[in-house]
Amino acid sequence: MRVLGVDPGLTRCGVGVVEGVAGRPLTMIGVGVVRTPADADLGHRLVAIEQGIEQWLDEHRPEFVAVERVFSQHNVRTVMGTAQASAVAMLCAARRGIPVALHTPSEVKAAVTGSGRADKAQVGAMVTRLLRLSAPPKPADAADALALAICHIWRAPAQNRLQQAVALHATQASKGRTA
Repeated sequence: MRVLGVDPGLTRCGVGVVEGVAGRPLTMIGVGVVRTPADADLGHRLVAIEQGIEQWLDEHRPEFVAVERVFSQHNVRTVMGTAQASAVAMLCAARRGIPVALHTPSEVKAAVTGSGRADKAQVGAMVTRLLRLSAPPKPADAADALALAICHIWRAPAQNRLQQAVALHATQASKGRTA
């Protein structure tokens, strides 16, 4: 499974591609940051993020895109920019028919470090260890993108089984109502 992780942000949008399956060693395929100038027009920044993500999709051809789920922060301006960058990543993937999964920050931290309250340094250290890297990816947005991809690879099999079970139950329930 090849997953593009996206840590959305207007100034720094972390991107990282990880390949592997749950229970086996994972491989980092690529990591980076799509940057936009803070003083640029919002529309131009969103186009730059779109172009950057499209470039990553073209180059790495992921099977899935994992995006950090935007959560409420105290700074509404920050959360709006994060949500806009997140929407661009989801749009790019959807346009290509690539499934998108959203993972909360605490879910990603728990998957990678064992604690949903881990700090950025702990996440970076575990990403480094799990992917057998010589040093933590910089900036932290890049490490977070890799952590999102790792989280998705590890959690996707269980999530898929759960979705299949829910769909089967819904199908059986609807057949029971029509009989």
